Amino acid sequence: MAPPLKRGANVALTQEIPHLRGVVLGVRFNAGAEAALAGNLVAATILCDQDHRVPSGDHFVFFNQLTSPDLSVSQLTQALGDDSEQIEVDLSAVPADIERIVVALYINEGPGARRTLGQLRECAIRVLDLANGQELIRSENLAPALRSETGICLGELYRHSSGWKFKVIGQGYDNGITGIAADYGVPL
Repeated sequence: MAPPLKRGANVALTQEIPHLRGVVLGVRFNAGAEAALAGNLVAATILCDQDHRVPSGDHFVFFNQLTSPDLSVSQLTQALGDDSEQIEVDLSAVPADIERIVVALYINEGPGARRTLGQLRECAIRVLDLANGQELIRSENLAPALRSETGICLGELYRHSSGWKFKVIGQGYDNGITGIAADYGVPL
């Protein structure tokens, strides 16, 4: 297996794997004994246009809206394997006006409100081939760099002249989903 990708690193997915038609984006986290934190973590997917903004609120995929309008991105109701959350992406069905597909993790309000992502022991994203489940990429553990953040952009699939690429982001937000939504134009 290849070494984990560090923040900022990217891979030319479809250039290296020309037959790749779909991927599963697996989000992994370990909150240890922090049950209130683990129970209030939300994975979300943000479909962005060329300006890095969502075309509409329907392009924000999470537990209350499990698919994108075109059905190219779907959040699974139950993750398989060791992932905490999984998102399926049909690369060939992603509309031409969608340039980036960003995966974020944030603490939902409620009992988890007094928690931070700095309490996580593990936080990572990986990419699997949808056809056979083979792991293609895994990020480094992003948790050690987290402190007071309540949201993080883990990684993104993005279009490039050579095809689809994947990049590990690892950018934390002290203002959680509010900050992430502001950066990508998601109406809350």
